[in-house]
Amino acid sequence: MANKTVVLVHGAFAESASWNSTIGILQAQGYSVIALANPLRGVQKDAAYLASFLETIQGPIVLVGHSYGGMVISEAATGNRNVKALVYVAGFAPEKGESAGVLSSRFPGSTLGPTLAPPVALPEGGRDLYIQQDKFWAQFVADVSEAEGKIMAATQRPATEAALNDASGDPAWKIIPSWFIYGELDKNIPAAAHAFMAERARAKETKQIIGGSHALMVLHAEEVAQMIEAAAEAS
Repeated sequence: MANKTVVLVHGAFAESASWNSTIGILQAQGYSVIALANPLRGVQKDAAYLASFLETIQGPIVLVGHSYGGMVISEAATGNRNVKALVYVAGFAPEKGESAGVLSSRFPGSTLGPTLAPPVALPEGGRDLYIQQDKFWAQFVADVSEAEGKIMAATQRPATEAALNDASGDPAWKIIPSWFIYGELDKNIPAAAHAFMAERARAKETKQIIGGSHALMVLHAEEVAQMIEAAAEAS
């Protein structure tokens, strides 16, 4: 394990610190860990940035994506021989041509739309999206304390509208082994969608956390870290 690097990629409305508890567990086990600051500008742009970053890492990589970060890792890992495992933490695992918006609405249960704040116009065109702060806790991370949810709401990073509607390219999960973990009570991506994507990707292991929210790695860091370790050991 000492020679393997775990790269964690957060999703929309989150940021790198959302991985803090998971990072501590993995580092204690001897893993080198990097929590990438995902730009959240668009699937192709973000994947290109991640792909360039991965080229700077020597040795085998376990690539982990949360939520929209799953879209990014699925594209960025294609063609990188050092990426030995993909771990989807409540993450999208798209087929070619699919978007985050399409996948989240494939099964009933997502309540994200009504919680979004008025879009913020960008100078270069396009719009940024946030979750309304007073709705963030219940929507995104209802299994932690409301106080912690308020902090996460205040530090959330926006994603562009385009990012959530960009079509994915050829997915790396078709050639790289994958692991999936998701929450039973995910309100952004329905549990049925997670189960569908895991089965389609022929996941090596799939785990549903009973009572788990969308931001699974906050309260359930131990289970998330165990899944990442299982992927690292298997690869």
